[in-house]
Amino acid sequence: MNSLTSTAKPALRAPLAALAIMTAVTLLGGCAAPLLVGGAMAGGAMSFTDRRTTGTQLEDETIELKSVGRLREVLGDRSHVNVTSFNRLVLITGETPTEADRVAAEKAVAQIENVRATLNELAVGGNSAMTARANDTLVTSKVKASYLDAKDLQSNAIKVVTERSTVFLMGRVTERESTRAGEIARGVGGVARVVKAFEVISDADLAKLQSR
Repeated sequence: MNSLTSTAKPALRAPLAALAIMTAVTLLGGCAAPLLVGGAMAGGAMSFTDRRTTGTQLEDETIELKSVGRLREVLGDRSHVNVTSFNRLVLITGETPTEADRVAAEKAVAQIENVRATLNELAVGGNSAMTARANDTLVTSKVKASYLDAKDLQSNAIKVVTERSTVFLMGRVTERESTRAGEIARGVGGVARVVKAFEVISDADLAKLQSR
């Protein structure tokens, strides 16, 4: 069972029915700054608690890295695009100057090997200001800190991405965890909207993952 909910309906393109699916690859437009790649699971402890297989974690990192080249080819330096892959379900956020660029960016990412679904949350318009991006980073940190404080959530199981004050949540979680994570995120100051892009699993599936 999968869950995709928000106060506005995002565009979801999935080649597999019933799949649902948030900033790792950044394309900075309007300047000669290099592409920034991050968000990979760092350290053995976080990899150990990740609910993806080691192979899938590597696939997600590869998808994000390959997106750098593909987006550069398609968009040049005129857009600000973020790509985050979790369990091969890919979230695309940021801004492009035209609807055609928005569509082209999603198509380029969707064609990368092992991508099984895309969630296109790109906005059409000018690139966000650095102050707005700094605020998004702060919001992400506050949400993560709130998850760390929660006694009933495994914080490392949830990936948090913030774009234009919208918080995207990714991960393999139970229905209870999905509901709880959404409630906590909505209560954080500065959050305008929460999009749950979770893959919902059963309690039995979670028990199997934790016994690995």
